Amino acid sequence: MTMSNVVPLIAMVIVQFSYAGMNITSKLAIESGMHPLVLVAYRQIFATLSLAPFAYWLERSTAPRMTMPIFLQILLSSLTGVTANQVLYFVGLKYTTATITCALTNLLPAFTIILAVLFRQEYLSFKTKAGIAKVLGTLLSVGGALLLSFYNGKVLDLGESKIHWGYADKLNGTTSSGGGSIGLLGPLAVIASTFVWAIWFVVQANISRNFPAPYTSSFYMCFLASIQSVVIAVGFQHNLAAWSLHNTMRLTSALYAGIISTGLTYALMSWTIERKGALYASIFSPLVLVITAVISWAVLHEKLYMGTAIGSVVIVIGLYSALWGKSKEIKSGTMQETITDDEKDDMNDLELQPYNLPNHACA
Repeated sequence: MTMSNVVPLIAMVIVQFSYAGMNITSKLAIESGMHPLVLVAYRQIFATLSLAPFAYWLERSTAPRMTMPIFLQILLSSLTGVTANQVLYFVGLKYTTATITCALTNLLPAFTIILAVLFRQEYLSFKTKAGIAKVLGTLLSVGGALLLSFYNGKVLDLGESKIHWGYADKLNGTTSSGGGSIGLLGPLAVIASTFVWAIWFVVQANISRNFPAPYTSSFYMCFLASIQSVVIAVGFQHNLAAWSLHNTMRLTSALYAGIISTGLTYALMSWTIERKGALYASIFSPLVLVITAVISWAVLHEKLYMGTAIGSVVIVIGLYSALWGKSKEIKSGTMQETITDDEKDDMNDLELQPYNLPNHACA
């Protein structure tokens, strides 16, 4: 294996570990008493600060002129894929486990395909194996999410973790409760978050085409989302003490989510996509589920249920089925005969554009 193949692989593994770390640190911060809306606000502030140098040094002379239509698209993008997505995501994380939250985010490709078809950015054909794989993968992903949300089953006997982190042990009673004792609010909030995130991908397709400056557009989105998130958080949490970052875990979680899970991962994802394409980067997404599950069991002493394991496997199978179908279409250029040449060109542009930003870059 050459360095040109090894380096992107290592980069994507680092990205998935960073997302798993965000799930764990955010869960611990919330369990320590940090309001999830306050965490969202701080993440956007730190994300904006971390993206500013990239936007300035890399795109200050190449970014197109900002127009009102582009600004409105970026505003809509910040409202859907950033503010609404993160508010629902962290609220869901508060009321469920990090493993279930991570598993449900794998619904993103399924929701994205559905919305892309509705907005004519994707076309399905039941006459080809690729088209059938995309439909089947979408159905499996949704089915796996429903199974994971509504069915627990037996607790998997994985033995006792030998890792004892004092801080996590103090929160053991709350973080290991699992999905059975907290109802459906958490999973449903995460599903809603993923659906809103898929809407952002559709909007982002137009932004990427009309404003090809990903760092600059991301900076504007996170900046606008910072304002929105602070307003929402202040509306729900007036107490100034709730905004204090004196607690080490709260400060660590906010900095980690904004700088590492946005700034660093964005740079690595953009570099990888440029060299290997969006599909290569997206197939690593289920890895974060495995990493999160193992760390949650080992460090947070989180119980793993049979329903969570089966549902996660079904979601991953559905994800790879949909991605396989998509890759076949890209390679063969299979399109419906009714599509014009101009539409084909537009669709080819959109193949990679929605993925200019990585998972949880701002969302």
